[in-house]
Amino acid sequence: MTEHLSFWSLVSNASLIVKIVMALLVLASLISWVMIFERTQVLRKATKGLNSFESKFWSGMDLNQLFRQVNATPSPDSGAESIFRAGFKEFTRLRQQPSADADAVMAGTQRAMRVATSKEIEKLDHNLSFLATVGSTSPYIGLFGTVWGIMNSFRGLANASQASLSTVAPGISEALVATAIGLFAAIPAVVAYNRFSSKADSLISNYETFSEEFSAILHRQLHIVRSQTVKKPTSAVE
Repeated sequence: MTEHLSFWSLVSNASLIVKIVMALLVLASLISWVMIFERTQVLRKATKGLNSFESKFWSGMDLNQLFRQVNATPSPDSGAESIFRAGFKEFTRLRQQPSADADAVMAGTQRAMRVATSKEIEKLDHNLSFLATVGSTSPYIGLFGTVWGIMNSFRGLANASQASLSTVAPGISEALVATAIGLFAAIPAVVAYNRFSSKADSLISNYETFSEEFSAILHRQLHIVRSQTVKKPTSAVE
């Protein structure tokens, strides 16, 4: 009886529909684990890149020198660096135009940083929707396999000459395996999705904060240059 009800015998003796359900759930679980390992690496590199770049940015290094340095060897894993390069490049380009006023320069710079931030958000949120889908649908897919298996068990019971627990136990056990596999696929996906979403939200918040602080620095730098330019004719008249 124990051998008959072993896990592999239950899987092999299940009906075709239940086997298809189990195969889909196992495939979803395998893909989820691949994405979990991939997202773990991406978020770890993004965190490391953010900390590394912010240490350079707040070290007091000249912005022009910092831009030349990061532009020569750009880091694809540092979202803050990408935002900095996009913003400072647009800021430098617009500031060189004689007809552009300070508001237009800052508006263009902030727009470039928003675009760069959106690209970084897409990188952080990549594949998270799949994990959410697996986590939310796998228990129901497994439940469908379970219901189908139990229906077959009771249909077989109706045709049996003598009803007993041993008659329906194998079929019900086969059906419950589908629910177990569904939970096995769903639980890691839900845990990983919640963890990765929280980490991604934290990084996105840091990117947005950096954009605001960088905008304030550029705005202050722009007005200092403008005020110095305005004062020069006055001193010459005196």
